[in-house]
Amino acid sequence: MRIVIAGGHGKIALHLERLLAARGDGVVGLIRNPDHAADITTTGAAPVVCDLESASLEDVAVHLDQADAVVFAAGAGPGSGSARKDTVDRAASVLMADAAERAGVRRFVQVSSMGAGKPPEPGRDDVWAAYINAKTAAEEDLRERDLDWTILRPGRLTDDPAAGRVLLAESVPRGAVTRADVAAVIAALLDTPGTTGRTLELVGGDTPIEDAVRAHARP
Repeated sequence: MRIVIAGGHGKIALHLERLLAARGDGVVGLIRNPDHAADITTTGAAPVVCDLESASLEDVAVHLDQADAVVFAAGAGPGSGSARKDTVDRAASVLMADAAERAGVRRFVQVSSMGAGKPPEPGRDDVWAAYINAKTAAEEDLRERDLDWTILRPGRLTDDPAAGRVLLAESVPRGAVTRADVAAVIAALLDTPGTTGRTLELVGGDTPIEDAVRAHARP
């Protein structure tokens, strides 16, 4: 497969690029900062500089030519304000989905967040509320499209070593999950067409990743 990953220098994306490249997939990591290109190259993926906050639809669509799947793993990141939660976590996802449609790429995996789809928790700050609202809006946009989409909502992310076992379901208790395991779940979702049209929450658990993903696949 040829897979294009938005947010190619993010921690989840770097894990995913290594996984996909190691198994022989062609992987492209879209990055905003050209200084990050060398990090992408070391994973076995090809870096492409494309700032999703300023790129046009045509700018993005050209990078999806001949792709089999898109993974949206971009995020404004810690320390960013409310405005960038909207321009990255929502608008960039919308742009990637527009570009996928323009390029004829049907498979689209969106990395969202637990908490999306609900009102922000009381007592959280305005930036958190903007983040959850942006993720919710990005999900709603994707569900309205004629794409083979899957939405993945990880819990609290850690940099612990991969466990290889998760809890994956439409609704799960709050918990943590390693970024490496999130990447492995995305790779398994890409391999499992029957998971399209699913919104799945993810935390650490007891089920091997391949089994957890297969359990949500339609025949």
